[in-house]
Amino acid sequence: MDGGPYGMTLWVVKLGTSLLRGDTAATIEGYASGLAAAMRRGDQVVLVTSGAVGLGCQQLRLPRRPDAVVALQAAAATGQGYLMALYERAMAVHGISVAQVLLTRSDLVDRRRYQNASGTLQQLLAWGVLPVINENDALSSAELRFGDNDTLSALVAAAVGAHQLLLLTDVDRLYSSDPRRNANAQPITDVHHPRDLKQLEAGAGDGGRWGTGGMTTKLAAARIATASGVTVHLADGRDPARLAGLLEGDRGGTVFHPHPEPLGNRRSWLAHVLVPEGELCLDQGACQALLHRGASLLLVGVTAVKGQFEANRPVLLRDPDGQELGRGLCTLNSSQVRQALSVVTDAEASPVVVHRDALVLQDR
Repeated sequence: MDGGPYGMTLWVVKLGTSLLRGDTAATIEGYASGLAAAMRRGDQVVLVTSGAVGLGCQQLRLPRRPDAVVALQAAAATGQGYLMALYERAMAVHGISVAQVLLTRSDLVDRRRYQNASGTLQQLLAWGVLPVINENDALSSAELRFGDNDTLSALVAAAVGAHQLLLLTDVDRLYSSDPRRNANAQPITDVHHPRDLKQLEAGAGDGGRWGTGGMTTKLAAARIATASGVTVHLADGRDPARLAGLLEGDRGGTVFHPHPEPLGNRRSWLAHVLVPEGELCLDQGACQALLHRGASLLLVGVTAVKGQFEANRPVLLRDPDGQELGRGLCTLNSSQVRQALSVVTDAEASPVVVHRDALVLQDR
């Protein structure tokens, strides 16, 4: 199994909501044993956990998970402290401190805050602390939510430069379609390329009532992490003792292999964290230059602009057929681009609209 220098492996472990129902305290104690054993061996571990809303519902004795956003946020606020207390108590038995880290998408959208979050996690790891990460459900608006902790775990894995991401869930592996609905669904043990992930999403199942992370979100997480050079394991975590074996080198039921030419930290941030605020439509010549010559995008290659955005904000780049070609940071605001498009521009003097260092292409 791939690791880091001197045999150290940096793991990100994600625990889904469905795994933390029932006797949550005993379940967390079981996971804590495996996490502590890995850390004693010299590995570093970041834990991304769901469960705050579910525990809040238990504490409040709600008959079902609320639908209203405000009620969900209140349940999360109730459950988060209890969740962290369980992790703190379980890891203290092994002499390991934990640190609560609550993130929203806005924490990662700003490049400086993204780097600060990465640096904070790296410092905690250097101190031998277990970072316990959850989305800040009590404060996140619908527009700023990751939507699930699968996505969050993949973004965290990219931010800290993890070697391995374990997505622990209540299924044993990925299938060609939902095995609960299709008796002929075939197990998939290995996925080697992002294009294969897209083909599999059509057969992905939905999450249950107590979880928001269905198989579609796990495939998306695998695409994000593998593009950043992280090996991803989808594994059955219903038996907490299983985690110890995975951290010792056992493989998950499905392994998503890393991209042979992974994105760097900055391009991973561009590709997966930023939410585009507008679109630039390109002509065929510009597309060819970006795809085959590693060029920057010049204004002369832009045919239209959509949306309103300020300078140095993220935009989608679309080819003449309307398909996404990539995304990047536009050096001009939308009004400047529109005004410039109304003026005949000399190709040799055409300004750079998206520099190649601030650009990432779809399915490189």
